[in-house]
Amino acid sequence: MSDNYDVIIIGGGPGGYVAAIRCAQLGLNTACIEKRINKQDEPALGGTCLNVGCIPSKALLDSSWKYHETESALADHGIKVKGADLDLETMLKRKDTIVKNLTGGIAQLFKANKVTWLQGTGQLKSGKQVEFQPLDGDTQTLQAEHVILAAGSVPVDIPVASVDQKVIVDSTGALDFDKVPKRLGVIGAGVIGLELGSVWGRLGSEVVVLEAVDDFLPAVDKQIAKDAQKQFTKQGLDIRLGARVTGSEVKKDQVVVSFTDKDGEQEETFDRLIVAVGRRPYTEGLLSQDAGVTLDERNYIYVDSQCRTDVPGVYAIGDLVRGPALAHKAIEEGVMVAEVIMGESTQLNYDTVPGVIYTHPEVAWVGKTEEEAKDSGDAYKTGAVPFAANGRAMAAGETGGMVKFVADEKTDRILGMHVVGPQASELIQQGVIAMEFGATVEDLQLMVFGHPSLSETVHEAALATDFKAIHVAQRRRKK
Repeated sequence: MSDNYDVIIIGGGPGGYVAAIRCAQLGLNTACIEKRINKQDEPALGGTCLNVGCIPSKALLDSSWKYHETESALADHGIKVKGADLDLETMLKRKDTIVKNLTGGIAQLFKANKVTWLQGTGQLKSGKQVEFQPLDGDTQTLQAEHVILAAGSVPVDIPVASVDQKVIVDSTGALDFDKVPKRLGVIGAGVIGLELGSVWGRLGSEVVVLEAVDDFLPAVDKQIAKDAQKQFTKQGLDIRLGARVTGSEVKKDQVVVSFTDKDGEQEETFDRLIVAVGRRPYTEGLLSQDAGVTLDERNYIYVDSQCRTDVPGVYAIGDLVRGPALAHKAIEEGVMVAEVIMGESTQLNYDTVPGVIYTHPEVAWVGKTEEEAKDSGDAYKTGAVPFAANGRAMAAGETGGMVKFVADEKTDRILGMHVVGPQASELIQQGVIAMEFGATVEDLQLMVFGHPSLSETVHEAALATDFKAIHVAQRRRKK
């Protein structure tokens, strides 16, 4: 094994492995250090996202939705199914197979691009040296011209609900329940809590979500969040806002959770409890004291707009740095850094990074919310159209939700797009593309959208922004 590389990347998650492949494509001698051991007790690439995050959770989200449809929704289409049985073991095996196929695919991509995969841990030291501790073997000191830190993040622990991965679990443990809990508690009504809660709710759990803040999805446009909360509640999720957990006690195979809300002290007993209160950057052991890299007060690594740290030649990406903890943001930062290293002119547009919640219906957004536009003090306009007015949504039995635009009143430029409804994760990309190219609402109004399609709701929402909607009644705002 070589001791010298053009680029060493610490972390093999979405940001790290993509950065490694792009660096290699650009002709750089590249090594990627990753320590993960998977469920099969084998080294694995892909980080949290592919192994215990984005991918396995989406597999369960899709499987649980199919089960729900079979149980409850197909009859509306004239398809009657009697005695549908849930085979949880097979569902979980399918999830694991998808994970193994994807992570194995990354290993093959490393081979194809001649990326050296170093299995173990890495620590940045002064002078762009990296101390590499193999999973098996003696510590080695490696030298690089450039180092990319991509160690990712880990779930936040809270003292009032200590995770044991048996009764009280984090997002990883919630992917592998051996049976469907009769009563499931979830601490945190964020992206992870809602997604995992909805999985087990569809499979038969009575789900109670405890959220400390008083607003539902405070980072999401309020109109969209209100609609989403209404639909999730209708589906059976018991979402309790302003519920601050104060303690928990495991008793045999159950957990008693204490919390306070507007009515005072409360208690609930659950068969399983998911702690999903956010994630924090994983910097433990990543930096030696003389590494020279600056951390902020929340333990994030300080970087500029192109992910440079205070140490020349050292970069940090993904969940280690400012911005949303999203795999797709980490991926594009990895590509950007690789190209910056090669002197190419490139810049990630952080204003057009979309957010998605993969519940059913999905929630997705990009750019400014109406509240942010209002707080800016600039004149703005909005347009929103429900999927209930869309023929394709009606045909599919997916009429809940809406598409909404926020635009600059003077320039007509799109400031934000927000969706709650079917295929929101796909539809939002239309807003991303439009904003990336500086499109106006009128640009979308003048485009031809296929009929019948869900995308017509995007067109109709753009029309509604200027009171031109055809398929919904509108009342013009008073000047």
